[in-house]
Amino acid sequence: MTPIRHNHSDADAVLDAARDCVLAVGVRRTTLTDVARRAGVSRMTLYRRWPDVRTLVGDLMTREWVAVAAGAMPPADDPRPLRARIVDGLVAGAAAFRAHPLFHKILDVDPELLLPYVLDRRGASQEALLELLGTALDEGHEDGSVRRVRTDLQARSLLLVVQSFTLSLRTMTDETDPDLSEAAFLGELRTLLERTLTP
Repeated sequence: MTPIRHNHSDADAVLDAARDCVLAVGVRRTTLTDVARRAGVSRMTLYRRWPDVRTLVGDLMTREWVAVAAGAMPPADDPRPLRARIVDGLVAGAAAFRAHPLFHKILDVDPELLLPYVLDRRGASQEALLELLGTALDEGHEDGSVRRVRTDLQARSLLLVVQSFTLSLRTMTDETDPDLSEAAFLGELRTLLERTLTP
């Protein structure tokens, strides 16, 4: 993950303000001036750190998505084999992403913001998620609960699967049919992950 190279508390105040602005009006209608005013910093301070709104929102998404992923993972002292913990974390993460208000707002109002990370390149949040996954998979290889395959291939494949469920699930669900509900699809995601990770 690319580190944010400035004071953490100042950065968080600005990112909190950016989040509030995006939730209120969307990315396209958010300006650096609005964010600076809400954060209580000068526009020049903001411009020195983030040249434009997209750069700022990129850092915001990285902070929010990594926090969601980390929060979804079972605690380190969970005694279960790594495979169970990885599967639970990925399914819980997909559900948490889909419930996150910032994710909802961007998906509903500014979905084109996500396209580069789906079609062209990996972003900082994806790199951070791959790092988290890679560490867990290595430990799963060691305890014998995860099928051994090259770790970066396995991590990237898992992220592709979970990303598609997270971003595209609403195109497949039918909430009038319990067998095609979001919960049913998340259950199917659990089955897919469990089967692909079982040795």
